[in-house]
Amino acid sequence: MRELGKAEELWKQFGGAASLFERDWVMKHAEAAMRTRPVAITDWPAPLSEGGPNDYYSNGDYWWPNPDTPDGLPYIRRDGESNPGNFDSHRHLLRSMRTRTAHLAAAYKLTGEEAYAEKAASFLHTFFVDDATRMNPQLAYAQAIPGICAGRGIGIIDTLHLIDVPVAIEALRTSPHLTSALYEALQRWFTDYLHWMRTHKNGIEEMNEGNNHGICWFVQAAVFARFAGDGEMLGFCRQRYKESLLPEQMAADGSFPRELGRTKPYSYSIFALDNLTTLCHVLSTPEDDLWRFELPDGRGIRRGFEYLFPYLADKSAWPLPPDVEHDEGWPAKISSLLFAGLALRRPEYVELWRGLGSDPADSEVRRNIAIRQPLLWLK
Repeated sequence: MRELGKAEELWKQFGGAASLFERDWVMKHAEAAMRTRPVAITDWPAPLSEGGPNDYYSNGDYWWPNPDTPDGLPYIRRDGESNPGNFDSHRHLLRSMRTRTAHLAAAYKLTGEEAYAEKAASFLHTFFVDDATRMNPQLAYAQAIPGICAGRGIGIIDTLHLIDVPVAIEALRTSPHLTSALYEALQRWFTDYLHWMRTHKNGIEEMNEGNNHGICWFVQAAVFARFAGDGEMLGFCRQRYKESLLPEQMAADGSFPRELGRTKPYSYSIFALDNLTTLCHVLSTPEDDLWRFELPDGRGIRRGFEYLFPYLADKSAWPLPPDVEHDEGWPAKISSLLFAGLALRRPEYVELWRGLGSDPADSEVRRNIAIRQPLLWLK
C-alpha cells in the first residue's frame, strides 16, 4: 500500500509489524477463537422482525417504549441514551463472527499455521455461504423502531464491522482451506450487498446522510468495492470524499460540527475522524493521494487530526461537556492513529496508539471501533 511506502522510515523506526503489534495479544485472541463454534444470525430469531430467519434485524439505539401508551407504541427517541431492552442479538453475532475471523486471520498471517485458516474458513462459510445459516446480503430490517418502521437507512451502520472481513479473507488467500469456490461465494455476497446498498431506498438514504452515517456508508462501500473489484464504485467514493464528505462535514478548524452538536460530542468526533481516515487508507492511490488532498481552505484529513489529536492526548483539555454515556471509555485504541501516524509521518500518533489499551472494557466503546485487527490492513 502506498501510504506505507511513504512512511517507510517511520515504519522502520518502530520496528515494523513485529514491534507495532503485540504478537502475544494476537495469538491469545486467536487461540480463544479456536475454542468457539461458528455463529450465524439464525442462532437467535428476532420475534419483531418483518423479515425471515436469514434477515438481519436490530432496533434503533436511542428509542424507548412510550410511557404514555398502554402498549408502549410508538417508541420515542432519547438521543444518546441507549435502550438496553432493544433487540441487538444479531449485532453481537455479526461482531462475534467478524472479531473471531479477524483474530484467526491475523494469527495465520503471523504464523502460517493452517489450523487458524481452517477455523476462519468455517466461520465465513457458516455466516455468508451456507443456505441454512447465511445472512441475506441486505439490511432492510436494521434499526427498526417498534410502532414506526420495519427498518431504516441508518441501520446500515450496523454492518460497519464487516469491513474487517474482506481484509481477513485476503490474508487467508494462500491457504488451501479458503478454496476458490468459497472465495468466489464470498465475493458474490459482498458484491450483492454492495448492490443492495447503492440501489435500495434505505441504502440511498444512508449514503446521503450528512453526519458520521454518511461517512460510514462510504467506508463500507469502498472496502466492499475493493474486494469485489468494482473500480467504478471506488472512483465514486473518492469523488464523494472530496466533493461531499469533507466540505459538508468538516469545519475550517478540522472539527465535525454535526458531531459536536450531539449529546456525545467527544466519542462522535473520534468516530467520524476514525472512519474518514479509513477512507483515506483504502482509497489513496499513487495518482490520487487522499492523505495529501485538501480543499482550497486547507481542510483535509491532516486538519482533522490537528484539531482532535490534542484532545486524544489530553482529554482533560476537551472544551465541551462530557458525553452523556460511556465517556470514561474514551479515548481508545483506534486504527486511525496508526494509519495517519504512518501516512502523515507523525510518530506521536503512533506512540499514542501503542499506549492505549487493546481490549476496552466498555462494550459500547468496542462497538464504535470499526477495525479490530489493523495488522490485516498493513503489509
